Amino acid sequence: MHLQEWTMEEQEQLIHFMTTNTWPYHGNSHPGRQLIEKAIEEGGYESDVVKTFWVENDSGQKVGIVKIHDLQDEIPLFDLRIEDMSRGYGYGSKALKLVAEYVFGLPEKKIRLEGHTRQDNLAMRKTFERAGFVKEAHLRKAWFSPKENSYYDAVTYGMTREDFLAGTTTPVVWEDEGKQSKVSAAPIIPNFSETFESERLVIRAPKLGDAPDVWNAICNSLPALREWMPFAQQAPELHQTEDNMRRAVADFVTREDLRLHLFLKETGEFIGSSGLHRIDWAIPKFEIGYWLDTKFEGNGYVTEAVERITQFAFEDLAARRVEIRCDEENAKSRSVAERAGFVLEGTLKQDALSADGNSLRNTCVYAKID
Repeated sequence: MHLQEWTMEEQEQLIHFMTTNTWPYHGNSHPGRQLIEKAIEEGGYESDVVKTFWVENDSGQKVGIVKIHDLQDEIPLFDLRIEDMSRGYGYGSKALKLVAEYVFGLPEKKIRLEGHTRQDNLAMRKTFERAGFVKEAHLRKAWFSPKENSYYDAVTYGMTREDFLAGTTTPVVWEDEGKQSKVSAAPIIPNFSETFESERLVIRAPKLGDAPDVWNAICNSLPALREWMPFAQQAPELHQTEDNMRRAVADFVTREDLRLHLFLKETGEFIGSSGLHRIDWAIPKFEIGYWLDTKFEGNGYVTEAVERITQFAFEDLAARRVEIRCDEENAKSRSVAERAGFVLEGTLKQDALSADGNSLRNTCVYAKID
């Protein structure tokens, strides 16, 4: 992966890139052509103080851009954007490491490098952390979103020259009235593959491009899903599924939640969704959830997926406990847990609302432990 400097001859490519992708956590999530043309004309992408680079993957595909500002100052800023279809592959953190190499390799010996993002942009915050940046500020109501006509909190991340040269990350010691706050150690999250297989299935992390398949499967299966799944109470609009997919991709990148999509090896068809939820990395422990497109029912695909995902949790994520929780009256879900070798540990009385929210239900807790 590398950075390739953008040139004015690539103006049309840049305009296409900026206007055909979405930028939900930026001030303008859908910039138009005229806005980009004006920014180029005014030196917003190339000048004495600004340089823009394409982010190219190992295959030479342009997957993003990064704009470095204030190059005449001792503390440059940057704006990184990865295209819709390339998010969730780790390109962001790799690009930030390349930006740091470029900035701290300049002859002027820059002091530090910093970037800002919205407080709720969890994927970008995790990208900062993986690239060795440290959170240095939390600014309340400092980020205005014209689309929502609302202010959000903003956060600032930085990297010092000393940390870059030493290959270290020095956390900020926050003080309150002279007393140093205690910093608890974050749990260590292992590196793991985002795609694996069972006998008949390919199981992988969600992608934005999955949205149409997921939407069709939900719409096709609404009568069966509605009884047990809160998200299936009404037929979703495609844009709602797309928004949900963006959140799933972001949650996977930040390891807040690991949704996993199921595809048939033989045909490549999307057949359903599973994943590891309610994660506690400190133990670690996980809960497996699942739903299937009804046209693929009766073939044992869910049991096969649960068995393989459970193996993945114990072998790749060092899980100590994996749970399956389901409504006591959901016979199909309970059968999956039992076929996959999970043990019923107990039934929680009046523990949850029904999917439609109209009655109290009992919850069965199944588990496997290491």
